Amino acid sequence: MPQQLTSSGDNPPTAIRLRRRSRLVEVDFADGERYALSFEYLRAHSPSAEVQGHGPGQDVLQIAKENVSVLAIEPVGHYAVRLVFDDGHDTGLYSWKYLRELGATFAEKWARYLERLDGIGYVRKPRSPDPGKP
Repeated sequence: MPQQLTSSGDNPPTAIRLRRRSRLVEVDFADGERYALSFEYLRAHSPSAEVQGHGPGQDVLQIAKENVSVLAIEPVGHYAVRLVFDDGHDTGLYSWKYLRELGATFAEKWARYLERLDGIGYVRKPRSPDPGKP
């Protein structure tokens, strides 16, 4: 059963759902915008200093995150959620504004992430959707 959180605050999502089987976090906003963000995408774009660095151009490319899972979504005040990943990462606070940005700019950010992986010769090994396949 999906975990669901609702929150109040300045322009918060109306709902955030953790979809473990489909490996997505769904985020709904009052204006009708709805985003389905993959666990890998969220992990690769964590707002934490560990991923983003401490200034422009200091971001750290995240590799081998194609099979990461989100274990929990924890509310932080009335402005953000913390995603707890199964690789131990839990320091990113995903503000409402950042969740909307991740959804609205998905195509651009995802393409750039894949280009960067390709640029270092990393080949993603996504989990097979069929549990009977390796």
